[in-house]
Amino acid sequence: MEPVRTCVGCRARATRSSLLRVVSRNIVPQGQVLVVDETATLPGRGAWLHPSLECFHTAVTRRAFGRALRAEGTLDTTTLENRLNGTVNP
Repeated sequence: MEPVRTCVGCRARATRSSLLRVVSRNIVPQGQVLVVDETATLPGRGAWLHPSLECFHTAVTRRAFGRALRAEGTLDTTTLENRLNGTVNP
C-alpha cells in the first residue's frame, strides 16, 4: 500500500505519487526559495501539494508553506509557480 500525504493547499489526502514534495532552499541572492523535490529525497522538512494552480494559490493565501516547512520570514514561490504554469525560468 502506497503512503498517503495531505496537500497543504486543499487539505485533501492523496497518495504520495500524485503529489509534489516541496522544500525550502536558502539561495543567497533570493533568500528562501521553494523548490520541487522531484525524487522526494532532499533533506529537511517537506510540504506536499497537488500539482495544480488552485491548490498552490490556496496554500499561498493560507500561508501554509511557511507553517508546514517551519520557515522563518518570507518564501519566494516564483520557481514553484512557474513550474506549475509550465513556464521555464529565465
